[in-house]
Amino acid sequence: MTPPVAHAELIATYKRAQADAAHKQGLIKAVAAKGPKAIQAAIDAAAKAVKRRDSYAAKLAALGVVLKN
Repeated sequence: MTPPVAHAELIATYKRAQADAAHKQGLIKAVAAKGPKAIQAAIDAAAKAVKRRDSYAAKLAALGVVLKN
């Protein structure tokens, strides 16, 4: 079933947020050798990205749109 065209922008935004969250979680491993401040900054950025992704997922779920992971 294809979601309505009106939801296409929200779906695209969700997919960008999902990719951003995955990227920022990967950065945590990359900065591990740089020290605790860098690790904490990466963790904070990743947490914000995950929260943003989950917010878009909730909006899509409220509209009845289910995306496969």
